Amino acid sequence: MSNYSTAHPEVSHKSHRGNWLRAAVLGVDDGLVSVASLMIGVSTAHASSSTIMTVGVAGLVAGALSMAAGEYVSVSSQRDSERADIRIETQSLSDNPKEELAELTAIYEQRGLEPKLALTVAKQLHAHDAVSAHLRDEIGIDVDALAKPIQAAATSAIAFSLGAAIPILAALIITGTASVWAIVIVSLLALGISGAIGAFLGGGNRLWAAARVFIGGGVAMAITALIGHLIGRSV
Repeated sequence: MSNYSTAHPEVSHKSHRGNWLRAAVLGVDDGLVSVASLMIGVSTAHASSSTIMTVGVAGLVAGALSMAAGEYVSVSSQRDSERADIRIETQSLSDNPKEELAELTAIYEQRGLEPKLALTVAKQLHAHDAVSAHLRDEIGIDVDALAKPIQAAATSAIAFSLGAAIPILAALIITGTASVWAIVIVSLLALGISGAIGAFLGGGNRLWAAARVFIGGGVAMAITALIGHLIGRSV
């Protein structure tokens, strides 16, 4: 934790939440929209209640595993790239220390420091932790915040499952012909709430965030319902 005071203690920054917030919001919304749409589409094709529930649970399991696998692969690729850059910079600093020092000095000059001050800063950072300095200021990698594949996979899977569970619970609580409307209403309300919460955590406009996921989810459900209805009539 930093031991210096901030110029605006009453306001907390939001951008550091970007990775986990993106994964969580995406997972919840994806689980809600995809599983609700699946259940609605099957129901409009005149499927039985047990079939609708089976489709919902299958969608939850398959979607959570797919999200986890996708996040793990993509974040692992990012981490591989970060590690490769660390090896490159470490080797380059060992082989060409003067050239690397000049490169870091030039970066600080471009950012507005006077040449002598830029050189002093570069030398001090080289003496402290040259690899971290180059990774941060030359490439944009924070060695203390490298990509975490397992964390990303778990976050996505849990978030998707939470979102997918909502339409399933709605169908369990309200059965019969009213279950379809229950799935639609509950899912849309949950989408709006999740969008507003995501905007609150990220510092965005809560009303606009709620509206865009509400509208997007509604369109997805309507299209799936129409397709299910048409297939149900033709089969």
